[in-house]
Amino acid sequence: MRYAFFAGCALALLSVQSHAQTRELATSGVLLDRVAAVVNDGIVLKSELDTQLALITQRLQQSRTELPPQNVLQQQVLERLVLQEVQLQRAERLGVKVSDEMLNDALKDVAARNKIPLDRLPEILASQGISYAAYRNSMRKEMTIQLLRERDVLSHIIVTPRELDQYIAKQGASQNQEYDVSHILLSLPQAAEPAQIESVTERARDIAARAKSGENFAQLAVTYSNGQTALDGGALGWRKGTQLPSFIAETVTKLQPGDVSEPIRTPSGFHIVRLNDKRGANEQVMVNQVHARHILVRPNDLRDDAAVQKKLNDLRARILAGEDFATLAQTNSEDPGSASEGGDLGWTGPGTFVPAFEKAINDTPENEISEPFRTQYGWHIVQVLGRRVHDNTEETRRRNAFAALRASKADEETELWLRRLRDEAFIEYRM
Repeated sequence: MRYAFFAGCALALLSVQSHAQTRELATSGVLLDRVAAVVNDGIVLKSELDTQLALITQRLQQSRTELPPQNVLQQQVLERLVLQEVQLQRAERLGVKVSDEMLNDALKDVAARNKIPLDRLPEILASQGISYAAYRNSMRKEMTIQLLRERDVLSHIIVTPRELDQYIAKQGASQNQEYDVSHILLSLPQAAEPAQIESVTERARDIAARAKSGENFAQLAVTYSNGQTALDGGALGWRKGTQLPSFIAETVTKLQPGDVSEPIRTPSGFHIVRLNDKRGANEQVMVNQVHARHILVRPNDLRDDAAVQKKLNDLRARILAGEDFATLAQTNSEDPGSASEGGDLGWTGPGTFVPAFEKAINDTPENEISEPFRTQYGWHIVQVLGRRVHDNTEETRRRNAFAALRASKADEETELWLRRLRDEAFIEYRM
């Protein structure tokens, strides 16, 4: 009954508010909201635009970036919302969705990174003037767009061994440097006509000349850039040479801090790069590695945990009595990746395995065999064959270069993909 009473009060209040708003609109003509843009069969509301405009203005002011004229900033923010709407519509058509479970896991990560309990997140957001429901909705949209990009762009990117070798060779000295870089993109339509190309070329030259003469680069980026970091003043932040898109990495090695490049033409348009600063980076990477082998047995409908644990205890006893670990692993282990190798996992570094398995390895002395233990994959016994401190510099360099080359391709392909989506969409601005 008490719940019904409060629910009734809430409904009555909503009814009063609704009638009051209706009377206000009827008598005074006050508009509660407006359409800022029509995007295919969807819309971007003026209220969404105002909210994002206020947040981005606040962020730019905090970073002491000089603001462009209000109408220019508003158009940049509206363009970002339009692109977001285009992507969300495509995700809906393709059935790309973020489940409540995925969203809740992401929120747990946010809370953990900020070292707060998850149940306090709504309270803390409210203290900052942020609605928890709105925050969840915003995060769901961001995650949906990320899943869509993984489907449409990232899953189609391939890096060949030859490309990797060529990329590392081209990086040269830049691999031992870190660069603070800002960037402006002037995009071109997919089927740009000569007159459009000439117009964008002239604009790129003009902006580069203005930046070189000392005009604020961040403000130029906010005003003119079509890149995804435009509303961050074009800032890419500190990155190693191998973490930069290849065309930027090749450019910054020729610049001194404060220098601005000439416009660089790529398939997505013209790029202008500013090197804000650079610093040396220690590339030598030493890691603690362990050489281990294991036997995995999984429970099933006919064999419960206790039976599996007993089987592994029996195998352990046979090995301690003199039988060969590798032979028993080949005939008994249910790990398809290592059974044929006698359970051998090779030399591995921290973070390779799930926490329970890594703990068992760390707790097992060299040349000894662990007691049976459980992970999410089943039950294991593990033998530690050796430990070493390994110079992992070359492997790390190649791994970072692979990730950077893939990210470079992803950046370029994402820009092209966004241009295609936008060119194919019906967009009508109402502001």
